[in-house]
Amino acid sequence: MSGPSSGRIPSGSGRTTSRPDPLHHPQHRRPRRRPLVPARDWEQAAARALAALGAQWQDHTGRDRTLLIGCLRQGLALARDFRLDLDWLTDAAWSYVADSVWEPIAPPARPGAGTALEAPADALAELLAALARRQHEHRSITASRLAAVTQSGLLPTDVHEMAVYYLAKAQRDLGDSAGSRAGMQLVADGDGRLAPAARRGLAHLARLAGDFPTALNTAGMLGWAGRQYRIEGDILWPHGDMHRAAAAYATARDQAEHHGVAGERATGQTQRALVLAFTDPHRADDELHLAEQYLTGLDLRATGFTLRIAALVRDAGALPGLDTARTLRAEIRDAGITAAEADLELALAFHHNIADEPDKARAVIDRLNELTRGGDYAYYVDIAHFMAGLPLPGPSDIRWTESAEHVRSAWHSLVLARQEHLRTGS
Repeated sequence: MSGPSSGRIPSGSGRTTSRPDPLHHPQHRRPRRRPLVPARDWEQAAARALAALGAQWQDHTGRDRTLLIGCLRQGLALARDFRLDLDWLTDAAWSYVADSVWEPIAPPARPGAGTALEAPADALAELLAALARRQHEHRSITASRLAAVTQSGLLPTDVHEMAVYYLAKAQRDLGDSAGSRAGMQLVADGDGRLAPAARRGLAHLARLAGDFPTALNTAGMLGWAGRQYRIEGDILWPHGDMHRAAAAYATARDQAEHHGVAGERATGQTQRALVLAFTDPHRADDELHLAEQYLTGLDLRATGFTLRIAALVRDAGALPGLDTARTLRAEIRDAGITAAEADLELALAFHHNIADEPDKARAVIDRLNELTRGGDYAYYVDIAHFMAGLPLPGPSDIRWTESAEHVRSAWHSLVLARQEHLRTGS
């Protein structure tokens, strides 16, 4: 009888073998390494993907905002991560800003990546992200981000001017009129895509400085591209000429609808609701409702403030309290939009004068003096005096398109008309 097996199968089995070597057991084998893909191959694949996205967007017929945003967001990520040329992304960026809708656009951050702008795609992504986020950030943050983009020198000339233009807008909101004027003039002189908008910005700055004749003269040369009728409305209503201002805003709104620019349509209608709220509370209800409809789905913070101010003007003289106004003031200050705060104070001046509260009306004048001490929007102080029937404290630097007495009469008449409406219900 043979002894115990010593690692071999007994003879007669037809084969012999050794015990399995644990180092060669499948559970202990090293996994095969996949061949490394050269970086150049990844770049070429990314470039093909970027081109495919561009073709998908450019070959689509009609306006498809969802497609634009999807292609732009993915394309920015590819161009940024693989340092690719901007190519079609510049045209897509112009399409993005044209509608004034401002959906979130920034691609996801790269793990471990810094914040420095090192390539054109970095700068373009930061530019568009700053424009979208300005609806949710203080204007000083927006200005800082856009200044970094303009100083990087990474963008082609036309897109660089986009950054300069929107930086100038943020500077205007912050009260930096000198910086804003320099930026607007640079873009206007460049005669590029945003030159009409920059000329509009210069008209705004003339108005803010109280130079209404210059603002009106500039507005008359703007055309649709420069939003002529909206600018004319902005000039007419400070003169108390609400009916002509409402007609100008209606034209601006209708032109925007014809051109398919949703943000501009909403802005024109909201401004129309504001001026009509001074003259006809009942009619203002319908105008406010339409403005709310137009704003649905849009991210336009300043226009949203205007809509809420218009509701206060509609109810002026019969407001149940000022908590809503205080909350709105806090939100406006958080956003850093001087124009909206001036509009709010003017609405409160209207309310207190209608309610025959002279001490509170004077308190509004004090706040307006503080708000406008830099010189811009100083005409709001004059208007608050006109509403109250008070003399101006001294000579005014405001240049109206009508006589100052005509403007005074128009504003004081609006107060008297609202008082009569509340007294008689007519």
